Amino acid sequence: MTASARSVWRYVATRPRRLWRGFRGSILLRVSVTTLTMGVVAIALLGAVVTNGIRDGLVQTRVDRILSETARDAATAQQNIDASTAETPGDLQQLVYDLLDGLGTLGGNTRGLVLLRDPSNTSGVLLSTPVTSAELVTVITSDMREAVRSGVQQPWQFVEMPEAGEPGVVVGSSFTIRVAGEYELYFVYSLADEQETLSLIQRVLALGAVALMVLIVLLTLQVTRQTVRPVRQAARVASRLAEGILSERMTVRGQDEMATLARTFNEMAESLQRQITRMEDLSRLQRRFVSDVSHELRTPLTTIRMASDVLHDARGDFPPAVSRSAELLNTQIDRFESLLADLLEISRIDAGAAQLEFEDMSLQEVARDQLEAMAEPARGAGVPLRLWVGEGDHVASIDRPRVARIVRNLLSNAIEHAQGGPVDVVVASNARAVAVVVRDYGIGFSPQQAERVFDRFWRADAARARTMGGTGLGLSIAREDAQLHGGRLEAWGLPGKGASFRLLLPRTSQGLGQHPPLPLVIPAADLETMATRVALGDDRETV
Repeated sequence: MTASARSVWRYVATRPRRLWRGFRGSILLRVSVTTLTMGVVAIALLGAVVTNGIRDGLVQTRVDRILSETARDAATAQQNIDASTAETPGDLQQLVYDLLDGLGTLGGNTRGLVLLRDPSNTSGVLLSTPVTSAELVTVITSDMREAVRSGVQQPWQFVEMPEAGEPGVVVGSSFTIRVAGEYELYFVYSLADEQETLSLIQRVLALGAVALMVLIVLLTLQVTRQTVRPVRQAARVASRLAEGILSERMTVRGQDEMATLARTFNEMAESLQRQITRMEDLSRLQRRFVSDVSHELRTPLTTIRMASDVLHDARGDFPPAVSRSAELLNTQIDRFESLLADLLEISRIDAGAAQLEFEDMSLQEVARDQLEAMAEPARGAGVPLRLWVGEGDHVASIDRPRVARIVRNLLSNAIEHAQGGPVDVVVASNARAVAVVVRDYGIGFSPQQAERVFDRFWRADAARARTMGGTGLGLSIAREDAQLHGGRLEAWGLPGKGASFRLLLPRTSQGLGQHPPLPLVIPAADLETMATRVALGDDRETV
């Protein structure tokens, strides 16, 4: 198949789907098509009923007139024969000719005559049987002749005229010619005039139906447009409200249901605007409060830090209980400083004041540096750290301190919950994105908990003590940092199977793309096939 043929085939194959999508996506089109379809069916049924009624009326009236006329003419013909004094074959033949000429003149052009000798006639006088047209003999059926011979009063039937093919009616009668015996006389009437009248009526009805359908479609379009216009306006206004343009309102016209809808919609929009404005004010006050409190706490915290450092340095001269108190005080002040820094960072992110300084940097180097930095806590927890790197340079434009903080938070969380098992860090990239996966095989968490793991101050097990001094804001800040880069941070976990976090960062302005460089969950058996193990420190497996 050529390229042009494939192009035509694709166009033809997708055309029905496009039409269906357009049909489903437009109330105006659906209502118009439905109304048109129902109108066509209704008019077709009505036209069929009306046409059949008119046809039956025309035909019945014509048949009644034909039967009345043929009964009269047949009776007159029989009377004329009975009153005639003709005895010889020649006189009888002339009588027949005169009789048929008279009947033909009375019937006009719409009636033909056929005279046939009754098969049961045994008279020795043979008369010729004239007909108005030779073709008319073919329309006389055997059933018709049998009905005439059996004495049925005015038998008749519909026939098709032999020349033009229009419908006709045949009426039979029998009469006796003195000396010549029994004969059959058939009156053949054409219904061409009635057929023409019916065709004219059908044409008029068809034109009326077309005009009526056009009128129905126009009325439907107009009525539907009047109904759909406020709905479309409401959709546009709702879209603008969703974009943050809270002052957008619908236009109110009249006092009908649509005007009521517009007023109700505007009241809802005003209520939403008031609620959102109040919530924004509250959020602004909350952020300002957190920021102000954090700043105000720095001064006394600095003083407390200085005093704590003095006590901590001199703890060797104190009694054991006081020395231990000095150590606890120093540890908690470290934790408080970390919490204060995280609160300040969260307040800056919420206020939209976070500033990023981009530079081209390899994520492999960032991951290596953070693994080296976390080596001592990992060794203290008995957790081996392993770095796996896929092919490529893994370079992206990033804010290095923020990305390093993401990796550090993920490593700290993995070491905290690894329960002595290894922690694997995998780095890979493709043309659109670079990925870092941090995987541990510890206690894990449920899929329901995975949806909340990035909530602020949320803990899977509130009763479990933090061994590394976390503030509860690390993962939340990490996700915000990833989103500031246009990336994504995702989590997976199963109880007893560990947890996995995947950081995706774009390499270009085209975004992350549809195919991430690494899956969110990497089986341990597949690590060696997906990436290469990179030694840390002095080529030690556990740093």
